Amino acid sequence: MKVKATLIGFSAILMWSLLALMTAASGTMPPFQLSAICFSIGSIPGLVVLALKPERLALLKQPAKVWFVGIAGLFGYHFLYFTALRNAPAVEAGLIAYLWPLLIVVGSALLPGERLRWYHVAGAICGLAGTILIVARNGVQFDDAYVLGYGAALACAFTWSGYSLLTRRFEAVSTDVVTGFCLATAALSFLCHLGLETTVWPETATQWVAVAGLGLLPVGAAFYAWDYGVKNGNIQILGVASYAAPVLSTLILIAFGFAEPSWRIALACLLVTGGAVLAAKDAIFRDRSSAAQPAE
Repeated sequence: MKVKATLIGFSAILMWSLLALMTAASGTMPPFQLSAICFSIGSIPGLVVLALKPERLALLKQPAKVWFVGIAGLFGYHFLYFTALRNAPAVEAGLIAYLWPLLIVVGSALLPGERLRWYHVAGAICGLAGTILIVARNGVQFDDAYVLGYGAALACAFTWSGYSLLTRRFEAVSTDVVTGFCLATAALSFLCHLGLETTVWPETATQWVAVAGLGLLPVGAAFYAWDYGVKNGNIQILGVASYAAPVLSTLILIAFGFAEPSWRIALACLLVTGGAVLAAKDAIFRDRSSAAQPAE
C-alpha cells in the first residue's frame, strides 16, 4: 500500500516535469490568467467523479482548517511564486523556491510515526546540488534590490512544504477535496488576473492544446496524485524525489529542441538519482531483507 501510494505521488513529479515545456508552448498568457484557466480545467476530473458518484459529495464536508490549508497551499504557492518572478531574476527566485523538497524531508521529522535519518538529509542535499546545476547553469547573483522577490520565493518554499506536511496530518481526508481546492484557486487567480493583468488569449490550436495539457496534468491530476502520495506514501522519499522534476524537465526540453545537452545535466542526473536512492535506503534494503527471509 505504501509503495503504491509513493509511486502515485511520484507520478505528480513526472507530471510537473512537463510544466516548463507546456508553459513554453502555451504562448504569452499572463500567469494569473493561465493559473485560473488551468485550475478550472484541473477541477473537471474531480467534478466528473462527483457527478458520477454523488454520494462522494459528503466527503467535501471538512473542517475549516482543511480548506484553509488546501487553498493556502495551492493558491498561496502560485501567488507567491508569480510575485517572486515579478520582483526578482527567474534563476535566483526559482532556486530559492525550490528549497521546498529539502524542507519537506527535514520537516517530516515532526510528523507522527516518521523518523529523520542522516541519509534522508544527505539525499536531499544531493538533490539540491543537482537542482542548482540545472537552475543556475548561467550563474547566480543575489542583489539587495530584489529582496521582495527573494522573500516571496522563500515564503513560496515554506508554503508548499508546509502544505505537503500538513496534508499528511489530514490523511483521513479524502483526495476528493482537492477538487474544491482547485476551484477556489481558479476563482482567486481570476480575481488577481482582473486586478493585475491584461487578458491575452492563445492564438493557435497548439497553444490551446498546451493550455489544456497544463490543466489536465501538471496543474490538474498532479495535485490529486500528490495529495494521495503524501497522505499514504513515504513522504521523505517523495521529498527527495521531487528534485527530479527540474532535471526531467530539462531533459524533456532537450528532447523537444528547446535546450542543449551538457555535462551539467549528466552530473545533475547522477546527483538527483543518487540522492533519491540514498534517501530510499531503508525501503530498498527492507524489501530485500524481507524477500530473503525464508517462509515459516
